Amino acid sequence: MFVKNAAEMKTLGRNLAKEFLPNSIILLKGPIGSGKTSLVKGIADGLSVIENITSPTFGLSHHYDSGRLPIIHMDLYRINNKISAREFFWEEEEEAHQTGAILIVEWPELILPFIETYWLIEIEYAKNYGRNCKLHKPLVSK
Repeated sequence: MFVKNAAEMKTLGRNLAKEFLPNSIILLKGPIGSGKTSLVKGIADGLSVIENITSPTFGLSHHYDSGRLPIIHMDLYRINNKISAREFFWEEEEEAHQTGAILIVEWPELILPFIETYWLIEIEYAKNYGRNCKLHKPLVSK
């Protein structure tokens, strides 16, 4: 699916939010600046989250509890080994299960071998402008 700009990326997120259930895991793959956080802003808007959504690159995760479903937004970009990534993911996943939150993970490559069921959204730069997005509904790994 082709997305022209950040506004359309947010609209895509709002539309996807309707499909997520408590404890859904959403993995976002794409290069820096591709629109992953814009997509999360749209998801949050679709879930009626009132907090300001920002990239969790430096804090590693942000929690948003004001919406129809809570959101835990993780960014694993700065974690460089599988063990640390897995442990951090499992801690956040446990909290998501306790609260019924959806768990959104940017840069999920290190944890893919440890997750069984998830949504996968791949974002790539389009040739001249915009983004190409591929949506894979819940998959079972392994």
